[in-house]
Amino acid sequence: MSETTAVYPGTFDPITNGHSDIIIRAARIFPKLIVAVAKISGPKKKPLFTYEERLDMAKEIFKGHENIEVIGFNDLLARYMDTIDSHILVRGLRAVSDFEYEFQMASLNRHLNPKVETIFLTPSEKYSFVSSTMVREASMLGGDVSAIVHPYVKAALERKYQERLRQESEA
Repeated sequence: MSETTAVYPGTFDPITNGHSDIIIRAARIFPKLIVAVAKISGPKKKPLFTYEERLDMAKEIFKGHENIEVIGFNDLLARYMDTIDSHILVRGLRAVSDFEYEFQMASLNRHLNPKVETIFLTPSEKYSFVSSTMVREASMLGGDVSAIVHPYVKAALERKYQERLRQESEA
Protein backbone atom coordinates (compact mmCIF):
# COMPACT_ATOMS: atom_id res chain seq x y z
CA MET A 1 0.00 0.00 0.00
CA SER A 2 1.33 3.44 -0.90
CA GLU A 3 1.74 6.31 1.49
CA THR A 4 -1.53 8.13 2.18
CA THR A 5 -1.44 11.73 1.08
CA ALA A 6 -4.21 14.07 2.14
CA VAL A 7 -4.93 17.48 0.62
CA TYR A 8 -6.04 20.62 2.43
CA PRO A 9 -7.17 22.99 -0.32
CA GLY A 10 -8.06 26.65 -0.06
CA THR A 11 -7.65 30.15 -1.32
CA PHE A 12 -5.85 31.16 1.91
CA ASP A 13 -6.38 34.91 1.47
CA PRO A 14 -4.64 35.11 3.88
CA ILE A 15 -3.76 31.92 5.67
CA THR A 16 -4.80 32.20 9.32
CA ASN A 17 -3.88 30.47 12.55
CA GLY A 18 -7.18 28.61 12.19
CA HIS A 19 -5.95 27.16 8.89
CA SER A 20 -2.56 26.40 10.45
CA ASP A 21 -4.22 24.63 13.38
CA ILE A 22 -6.12 22.32 11.00
CA ILE A 23 -2.99 21.77 8.86
CA ILE A 24 -0.74 20.83 11.80
CA ARG A 25 -3.36 18.46 13.22
CA ALA A 26 -4.04 16.85 9.84
CA ALA A 27 -0.28 16.39 9.36
CA ARG A 28 -0.27 14.33 12.57
CA ILE A 29 -2.94 12.04 11.12
CA PHE A 30 -1.61 11.57 7.58
CA PRO A 31 1.96 10.65 6.57
CA LYS A 32 1.88 13.47 4.00
CA LEU A 33 -0.29 16.56 3.77
CA ILE A 34 -0.44 18.82 0.74
CA VAL A 35 -1.58 22.37 1.36
CA ALA A 36 -3.04 23.20 -2.05
CA VAL A 37 -3.31 26.93 -2.69
CA ALA A 38 -5.93 27.63 -5.33
CA LYS A 39 -4.94 30.04 -8.07
CA ILE A 40 -8.52 30.39 -9.20
CA SER A 41 -11.33 31.08 -6.78
CA GLY A 42 -15.07 31.39 -6.82
CA PRO A 43 -16.72 34.23 -8.75
CA LYS A 44 -17.64 36.00 -5.49
CA LYS A 45 -14.06 36.06 -4.22
CA LYS A 46 -11.80 39.00 -4.91
CA PRO A 47 -8.47 38.12 -3.28
CA LEU A 48 -6.51 40.78 -1.43
CA PHE A 49 -3.28 38.88 -2.08
CA THR A 50 -2.02 37.63 -5.41
CA TYR A 51 -1.72 33.92 -6.04
CA GLU A 52 2.06 34.19 -5.67
CA GLU A 53 1.77 36.06 -2.36
CA ARG A 54 -0.68 33.49 -0.95
CA LEU A 55 1.60 30.64 -2.03
CA ASP A 56 4.63 32.39 -0.52
CA MET A 57 2.91 32.93 2.84
CA ALA A 58 1.91 29.27 3.13
CA LYS A 59 5.39 28.09 2.13
CA GLU A 60 7.01 30.38 4.69
CA ILE A 61 4.77 29.20 7.51
CA PHE A 62 5.29 25.47 6.86
CA LYS A 63 8.90 25.43 5.63
CA GLY A 64 10.11 23.46 8.66
CA HIS A 65 7.49 20.71 8.50
CA GLU A 66 8.82 17.65 6.68
CA ASN A 67 5.48 16.01 5.89
CA ILE A 68 3.71 19.21 4.78
CA GLU A 69 4.13 20.31 1.19
CA VAL A 70 2.71 23.57 -0.13
CA ILE A 71 1.79 23.60 -3.79
CA GLY A 72 -0.40 25.69 -6.01
CA PHE A 73 -3.08 24.41 -8.32
CA ASN A 74 -5.21 25.85 -11.09
CA ASP A 75 -7.74 23.15 -11.87
CA LEU A 76 -11.02 21.66 -10.77
CA LEU A 77 -10.19 20.16 -7.36
CA ALA A 78 -11.84 16.78 -8.06
CA ARG A 79 -9.74 16.40 -11.22
CA TYR A 80 -6.59 17.76 -9.57
CA MET A 81 -6.81 15.05 -6.90
CA ASP A 82 -6.18 12.40 -9.57
CA THR A 83 -3.12 14.25 -10.90
CA ILE A 84 -1.42 14.08 -7.50
CA ASP A 85 -2.71 10.56 -6.74
CA SER A 86 -4.59 11.58 -3.61
CA HIS A 87 -8.20 10.99 -2.75
CA ILE A 88 -8.51 12.39 0.75
CA LEU A 89 -9.59 15.99 1.22
CA VAL A 90 -9.29 17.69 4.60
CA ARG A 91 -11.69 20.53 5.32
CA GLY A 92 -12.22 22.63 8.41
CA LEU A 93 -15.55 23.27 10.08
CA ARG A 94 -15.64 26.29 12.38
CA ALA A 95 -19.34 26.34 13.13
CA VAL A 96 -22.63 24.80 12.12
CA SER A 97 -22.94 27.55 9.51
CA ASP A 98 -19.94 26.07 7.64
CA PHE A 99 -21.46 22.60 7.55
CA GLU A 100 -24.06 23.09 4.83
CA TYR A 101 -21.58 24.60 2.35
CA GLU A 102 -18.87 22.04 3.14
CA PHE A 103 -21.35 19.16 2.93
CA GLN A 104 -22.45 20.37 -0.52
CA MET A 105 -18.83 20.71 -1.67
CA ALA A 106 -17.95 17.22 -0.37
CA SER A 107 -20.94 15.79 -2.21
CA LEU A 108 -20.06 17.63 -5.42
CA ASN A 109 -16.42 16.51 -5.24
CA ARG A 110 -17.52 12.90 -4.69
CA HIS A 111 -19.96 13.22 -7.63
CA LEU A 112 -17.20 14.59 -9.88
CA ASN A 113 -14.63 12.06 -8.64
CA PRO A 114 -16.11 9.04 -6.79
CA LYS A 115 -12.69 8.19 -5.32
CA VAL A 116 -12.55 11.45 -3.32
CA GLU A 117 -13.45 11.32 0.38
CA THR A 118 -13.66 14.39 2.59
CA ILE A 119 -12.54 14.40 6.22
CA PHE A 120 -13.73 17.26 8.45
CA LEU A 121 -11.71 18.67 11.33
CA THR A 122 -12.70 21.41 13.72
CA PRO A 123 -10.19 24.05 14.76
CA SER A 124 -9.16 24.66 18.34
CA GLU A 125 -11.77 26.70 20.17
CA LYS A 126 -9.53 29.78 20.22
CA TYR A 127 -9.69 29.87 16.39
CA SER A 128 -13.31 28.85 15.89
CA PHE A 129 -14.33 32.41 14.97
CA VAL A 130 -11.40 33.16 12.65
CA SER A 131 -11.96 33.55 8.92
CA SER A 132 -9.76 35.04 6.23
CA THR A 133 -12.50 37.58 5.50
CA MET A 134 -12.58 38.76 9.11
CA VAL A 135 -8.78 38.94 9.23
CA ARG A 136 -8.64 41.04 6.03
CA GLU A 137 -11.35 43.41 7.23
CA ALA A 138 -9.94 43.86 10.74
CA SER A 139 -6.43 44.37 9.40
CA MET A 140 -7.49 46.90 6.74
CA LEU A 141 -9.22 48.91 9.47
CA GLY A 142 -6.06 48.90 11.60
CA GLY A 143 -7.08 46.11 13.99
CA ASP A 144 -4.50 43.96 15.74
CA VAL A 145 -4.63 40.48 14.20
CA SER A 146 -1.35 39.26 15.68
CA ALA A 147 -3.07 36.56 17.79
CA ILE A 148 -4.82 35.01 14.78
CA VAL A 149 -2.20 35.08 12.02
CA HIS A 150 1.47 34.15 11.71
CA PRO A 151 3.88 37.12 12.08
CA TYR A 152 4.86 36.72 8.40
CA VAL A 153 1.20 37.11 7.40
CA LYS A 154 0.72 40.05 9.77
CA ALA A 155 3.62 41.86 8.09
CA ALA A 156 2.15 41.13 4.65
CA LEU A 157 -1.22 42.50 5.78
CA GLU A 158 0.45 45.66 7.10
CA ARG A 159 2.20 46.14 3.74
CA LYS A 160 -1.16 45.80 1.94
CA TYR A 161 -2.74 48.27 4.36
CA GLN A 162 0.05 50.80 3.73
CA GLU A 163 -0.28 50.24 -0.03
CA ARG A 164 -3.99 50.94 0.15
CA LEU A 165 -3.44 54.12 2.19
CA ARG A 166 -0.85 55.32 -0.34
CA GLN A 167 -3.22 54.64 -3.25
CA GLU A 168 -6.10 56.43 -1.53
CA SER A 169 -3.96 59.49 -0.78
CA GLU A 170 -2.80 59.65 -4.40
CA ALA A 171 -6.36 59.45 -5.73
